Amino acid sequence: MASKNCIRQIEIYESRTRLKEPFIISLGAHEYAENIFVIIHASNGLTGFGECCPDLAINGENMDTCRVVGSLLARHLLQQNPSDIGDCIRRMDAVIYGHSSIKSAFDMALYDMAAREQEMPLYRFLGGANTRELRTDYTVSLADPAKMAADARKIQESGFQVIKIKLGENRQRDLERMQSIRNATAGSVPLRIDANQGWDVETAIGLLNDLKEYPIEFCEEPIPRWAFMDLPRVKRESPIKIMADESCFDHHDAERLIQLDACDYLNLKLGKSGLFKALKIIALAEAADMKMQVGGFIETRLCFTASAHLSLCSRHIEFSDFDTPLMLEEDPVLGGITYHDGGRVVVPDEPGLGASVDPAYLKTLKRVVIR
Repeated sequence: MASKNCIRQIEIYESRTRLKEPFIISLGAHEYAENIFVIIHASNGLTGFGECCPDLAINGENMDTCRVVGSLLARHLLQQNPSDIGDCIRRMDAVIYGHSSIKSAFDMALYDMAAREQEMPLYRFLGGANTRELRTDYTVSLADPAKMAADARKIQESGFQVIKIKLGENRQRDLERMQSIRNATAGSVPLRIDANQGWDVETAIGLLNDLKEYPIEFCEEPIPRWAFMDLPRVKRESPIKIMADESCFDHHDAERLIQLDACDYLNLKLGKSGLFKALKIIALAEAADMKMQVGGFIETRLCFTASAHLSLCSRHIEFSDFDTPLMLEEDPVLGGITYHDGGRVVVPDEPGLGASVDPAYLKTLKRVVIR
């Protein structure tokens, strides 16, 4: 009898890449993308690639915690069947609570390997089809109004069809930012705004009403995620659609937000949920006839390739926020999504993710091997 396929080795790599310019949101500033690559090897010779970008302010993780917890998780996954992804996810959750970022990298690698084994692109493995166009926005970091206006103008001139704007300071200052951006772009490009939990309830309601005449598609996470019981009021009193982000990590969060009628849209990020739990969120959103966005943190094209595959799995996923790989000074990814005029994103049709990390680049990184 043939032996069962099992996980025989897991590698964890730490990657630190400088950004072309600082990426600033209400929760803090980043000059580097600090990412983790996970590579899972199976006894049948197949390999799966995963990535995460831990963020202390959002998921309470950094590269150090990912290395330690990732090593712990890896030891519990050795000799397990990589094709039984649900069992692997349950095992990780049983080992340690939380740590969604590093778990998502393992999750991604397992799905990459499973789709490769079935010789189909990930989107098809997930039940999707590559039949519709994906377009990403491009983000203006939080700064003084003049710089944000200049950045927005530059993004518009480069051909992006939607601009995302980071806010979250106070009503007057954020209104000044938006006025400057509208003047710079002549109000001719759709906008998305993201407060990253930066406002209190009254500020959020007041400012969103100040901005009701602007061409704004939605506002992400206007108030602190722990204040989700106040989010239904913000939604009711806002003329602008509300999207939940940091308050929606997994399907349990999504179910609560939907039951509360707390938001119009949900923002999926693999670093919060992984693919396994993202599919559960999608099922809940589809049942509630709720639209979604797929976004991310400051990952490379590897993670955003997985995100793009996920975006092809549901017609309810209408918005794409895939811009951060374009902000990195280095691109160590082979294959994967490609960017085209107007923010158009093309998804590969090769088996699995259709992406991997350059072996020469991996040799330059600090790594842990569990076997």
